[in-house]
Amino acid sequence: MGVDYYNILKVNRNARDEDLKKSYRRLAMIWHPDKNPSNKREAEAKFKQISEAYDVLSDPQKRQIYDLYGEEGLKSGQAPPPPASSSGRGNYAHQNPNPNFRFNPRDADDIYEELFGGSEGGSGGAGRSRAFKDRFFRATNGDYGSSAGTGRKAPAVENLLPCSLEELYKGSKKKMKISRTIADVTGKIVTVDEILTIEIKPGWKKGTKITFPEKGNQEPGVIAADLIFVIDEKPHPVYTRDGNDLLVNKEILLVEALTGKTLELITLDGRTLTIPLTEIIKPGYEVTVPNEGMPISKEPRRKGNLRVKFDVKYPSRLTIEQKSELRRVLGGIL
Repeated sequence: MGVDYYNILKVNRNARDEDLKKSYRRLAMIWHPDKNPSNKREAEAKFKQISEAYDVLSDPQKRQIYDLYGEEGLKSGQAPPPPASSSGRGNYAHQNPNPNFRFNPRDADDIYEELFGGSEGGSGGAGRSRAFKDRFFRATNGDYGSSAGTGRKAPAVENLLPCSLEELYKGSKKKMKISRTIADVTGKIVTVDEILTIEIKPGWKKGTKITFPEKGNQEPGVIAADLIFVIDEKPHPVYTRDGNDLLVNKEILLVEALTGKTLELITLDGRTLTIPLTEIIKPGYEVTVPNEGMPISKEPRRKGNLRVKFDVKYPSRLTIEQKSELRRVLGGIL
């Protein structure tokens, strides 16, 4: 059989004309030599194979002969010899069923410009300009490689990415669905949907930027904009962030401030943290718990501190008896 043109073009044997064109366009955009400057020799060979496969399969006569006799029969004009079991039947004419047919492959650049040149397509020719191809490569990126153009780049597009303190404490993954315009393989501007995965690292702060190069909208002759997500912190009902530290404001009763208390907090990763209060607590008093703050993104094993600031709730009124008892108990204390 020789070369398998169906496999080269990635189509099945029942592929229709539209299937052939679609597959050719996709593969040509990947393997065109101008898209592979660092690997031009291999790209030229692949591009030539793809073009030859399309040439054969898109031409009804060439395809019929290829399907019957393979590459060798197509290019030599002779059918292969009969099977050994029938070799004794006398002389077998190893002739192509159409003796006037001669395989004449089309030029790869002509095929390319026919399929990508819109109304300019047709029989091709040596005088055809490369202007369309150059313009198309300058305008494309994304699905088939990065932009090869030297034109101006569109300004970056920034979007806020709200994150809870829990997400910034433990780390998380967010999937963002975006819609953007790109130039397809024919040069037409179309809208596509994409899912971007953003990996939030433990300890990231408000203002941290995550950049997806050239994932913005695309216009002909302009390099697509970078898409930037900027971390924003959602308010938390218990904790406030201060750099790498976490702050908590707690109000306790006067009797607790004087006699002591055991404070319990649920941490951002779900643990129960017990803080014994054995000192007399004054309004504004602050307790520091080391290594219970936010992770430090550049030093994953370290964390900031947890700082608990207290306010004391005084009774709104006291009876005469209560005042007298307080004077008795506290009267001698400085």
